[in-house]
Amino acid sequence: MIEFKNVTKSYEKNKSDALKNVSLFIDKGEFVFLVGRSGAGKSTFIKLLLREIEPTQGSIFINNYNIANLSKREIPFLRRKMGVVFQDFRLLENKSVFENVAYAMEIIGKSEKQIRKRVPLALDMVGLSHRINHYPHELSGGEQQRVVIARAIINNPTILICDEPTGNLDPETSYEIISILEEINRRGTTIVVVTHDREIVDVMKKRVLTLEDGALTVDDAIGRYGYEV
Repeated sequence: MIEFKNVTKSYEKNKSDALKNVSLFIDKGEFVFLVGRSGAGKSTFIKLLLREIEPTQGSIFINNYNIANLSKREIPFLRRKMGVVFQDFRLLENKSVFENVAYAMEIIGKSEKQIRKRVPLALDMVGLSHRINHYPHELSGGEQQRVVIARAIINNPTILICDEPTGNLDPETSYEIISILEEINRRGTTIVVVTHDREIVDVMKKRVLTLEDGALTVDDAIGRYGYEV
């Protein structure tokens, strides 16, 4: 599903390696946490997966295809296979909950009939059917994150990348969000969650990948937080 082979990413500006010879394999249907201090290389990892940047050395495979070989025209099709959940929501304030989720279908040319059918199903899955006509400013932080998740899964991605999905939420709401992600994972979607939330990582007992100064230092199958604060 996702494979990094001896991946190094160097940035000329600071003359350092954001990732250093990273090799890993994430199988189809896995739920993986990626942890590490600020500057450890987590953001670079995500950008490489999305082909926003390319590795300086090494190869990255998604579904056995080397994404470095993609042309600029092919990159959007790669990203359609992925959903992304951001910490800062990035919702369109002038659009309703329904319209925010529908927008992800509209930009890839789905029909109105498909949109009317699938958006309510996605909102039901995240427990937000009752807010379908509300606007972002009328929602709590947890509800806004649920909209973001619905938007991320509306096109049935094979991979869901979550960048600090609970970073702005209280503990109770954080567990609700992680529970939703776990249900999505049970339905077959591969999930990678970047987080600093030690408590959630420890409780979930999922696989944990730890980056330190760009190197993969821990790959723990039983879900222990991989570094000390």
